[in-house]
Amino acid sequence: MDPIAVTSSGQLRGRTTEGITAFLGIPYAGDPVGPAAFEAPAVVKPWDGVREATTLGPTAPQPPYEPPMDVLLTNPIELGPDFLNLNVWTPGGTGLPVLVWFPGGAFRNGSNAIPAYDGSAFARDGVVTVGVNYRLGVQGFGVIADGPSNRGLLDQVAALRWVQENIAAFGGDPSRVTIAGQSAGGMSVATLMSIPAAQGLFQRAIVQSGSAEATALASDGALVTAELAKRLDVPPTAAGLGSVEIPELIAAQRAVAIELRQFPDPQRWGVTTVKAGGGIMPFFPIIDGELIHERPLDAIAAGAARGVELLMGVTSDEFRLFSVPSGQSAAVTAEALPLLLRGQGIDPAIADTYATNRPGESPGEVLSAIISDGFFVLPTIRLLEAQSAHAATYRYEFCWRSPLAGLGSCHALELPFVFDTLGTATSPLFQPDPPQELADRMHAAWVSFVTTGSPGWSQYDATARPVMTFGHPESRVLENPRADELALWG
Repeated sequence: MDPIAVTSSGQLRGRTTEGITAFLGIPYAGDPVGPAAFEAPAVVKPWDGVREATTLGPTAPQPPYEPPMDVLLTNPIELGPDFLNLNVWTPGGTGLPVLVWFPGGAFRNGSNAIPAYDGSAFARDGVVTVGVNYRLGVQGFGVIADGPSNRGLLDQVAALRWVQENIAAFGGDPSRVTIAGQSAGGMSVATLMSIPAAQGLFQRAIVQSGSAEATALASDGALVTAELAKRLDVPPTAAGLGSVEIPELIAAQRAVAIELRQFPDPQRWGVTTVKAGGGIMPFFPIIDGELIHERPLDAIAAGAARGVELLMGVTSDEFRLFSVPSGQSAAVTAEALPLLLRGQGIDPAIADTYATNRPGESPGEVLSAIISDGFFVLPTIRLLEAQSAHAATYRYEFCWRSPLAGLGSCHALELPFVFDTLGTATSPLFQPDPPQELADRMHAAWVSFVTTGSPGWSQYDATARPVMTFGHPESRVLENPRADELALWG
């Protein structure tokens, strides 16, 4: 007989496979439908009897990825009102460490239904694993006059409170919680580290390909929402935006994102929106004076996450996922490189060192290396150094290269290695023969950190700057790699 767990809202029936029980689609907040989609998360209505938790729940409203990303990144979409749900994988027992995963996707895509995020391998290794959906796009992060900002983050806090209240019913210890995320999920984790509302809800954090600097002023965020509402011919309010059918809302949101990407004018969209979002993200966390009071990096440097052990990592060629499949990298000429760097606020002079260190690489590949450092590596170092004064921190880099030509070790490539889900990874990013031995090593390092607070190599410090490099056939610790390039940034 499949096991039953008793939660604060009612009983759940999971399904056990090879000793791991999965409880799927568990609601942790009320259905955000209509105007409620632009309000704080509501309390779940209790149910009678036993609720089946054996199939994945709906995903947050979102657009599909566009070609070629739709082939490279798996992103199932299933509409339904109860998308504020979470999944739990457990081996049974008591007092086990807990990993809470927040998916990435530029704050407009992603869910806990992505096959790579199956938590069975973590549960197999003694970690109760929780995958969380949260509101995305304008529903999650649009600024409106009559509702709270940062609703997607409020969802995440509500999910963490659910974990504190209920995870013991699944064998987890609420005093041993690690939060983790990649890309926008990593930005979410860094932000959660900085805000009073999340203090005490977790003890460790993992940030993969994220930063503590992706926040905008509320006044700038309001410009984006106003433009969206204008396109829909509704007021930028909970009632106005909540009256729009989901397909129409998503279509307008997509149009705004495309226009922002093509014409990232700070006067139109707001200086902090364009800067913090890199000109590609219209919706993300807002400094609203209620949930978020300052840039997360500054709050963390002042001790907001005192005692929270931190593991951070990047991939070696982050930006290639965005520049190579789109054809942008191939289009960059030597003459255009300085202009493109200057447009990103980067001193073009640094390109000389990067090009010298990469003989034979094209101007587009040099540009990708520089942008990868500016948007991923340098923010990782700044957050590590800010938190190192308050807790143990660790750094790693994922170096295995995709078999797809030109992509290298690109953004999102490490995810099935972390979750040890290479067996179900169908993306051409990983095929035809991804090294299981590398997944064994990287997954084990995360398990070790979640369980003990150490991934198995020396702590980060601003002098030696040790980095565990996960490659195949070898993984090893390097001290202060690429010091000459990183020093150029100041």
